[in-house]
Amino acid sequence: MTVVSLLLVALLVVATVYVVRIYNGLVALRENVRKAWSNIDVLLTQRHDELPKLVETCKRYMAYEQETLERVMQARAAVFRAQGSGDVTAVGAAEQQLRDGLGRLFALVENYPELKADRGFQHLQTRISQLEETIADRRELYNEAVNLNNIRIQTFPDLIVARLFEFRSAALLEFAEEQKRDVDMGKLFG
Repeated sequence: MTVVSLLLVALLVVATVYVVRIYNGLVALRENVRKAWSNIDVLLTQRHDELPKLVETCKRYMAYEQETLERVMQARAAVFRAQGSGDVTAVGAAEQQLRDGLGRLFALVENYPELKADRGFQHLQTRISQLEETIADRRELYNEAVNLNNIRIQTFPDLIVARLFEFRSAALLEFAEEQKRDVDMGKLFG
């Protein structure tokens, strides 16, 4: 073999190794996004399972608040549908409805001292609040994984490999602007 042939073979080997490293890095990022979403999915499912228990407990005490309870259950169903479809944008919108409904429900509980004192309600309220906090934490991790993935597939030379192997950007889990603002407690009690 000639020197030129050896250099071409060496260059081809180096290029192949480089492309394989980029590809493997992109796969790892894509799988981190999937894992982060899966973690959120588990929490959403757990909260989905707890909400009917909370609503049922509230029904025993809150005879005049059926509309609020129905809104919570409708929002729960919307989150479940969006979650099932894997549509991150729809999950964000449905989460807005659910958070509004839960905020209203927990504010109304103040008018029902017997309900507020019920151990079952206290347990469910604590459990759902903990799930909400954990979902917020996991959302942050998910968005970080998405951000890393999206930056990498748009950066040269990874961009070439990403397009060649059809790596796609992922959607951030974002909530509506209303959700980012401070809660108007007067509205919740009004």
